[in-house]
Amino acid sequence: MKRRERTRHLIELGGLVVKAGLVDLTDDDRTTLYGAFLTVAERLRGEESASALALWKRKGKRAFEAEQGAIDG
Repeated sequence: MKRRERTRHLIELGGLVVKAGLVDLTDDDRTTLYGAFLTVAERLRGEESASALALWKRKGKRAFEAEQGAIDG
């Protein structure tokens, strides 16, 4: 991945963290955020990874669709 593409990718991922409200909910505590991400990664390495991914994907899709619906009016 080229440097510019990588930078854009990282900015987009950071935007998702903000969009989910995690920055405000953790008072911008990077240690807490990192711990939460490590917990998610552990779950994805476990036996329930497929069901967790399916659940989170559905939830994210609904949230994006709801946001788009609010923008479209």
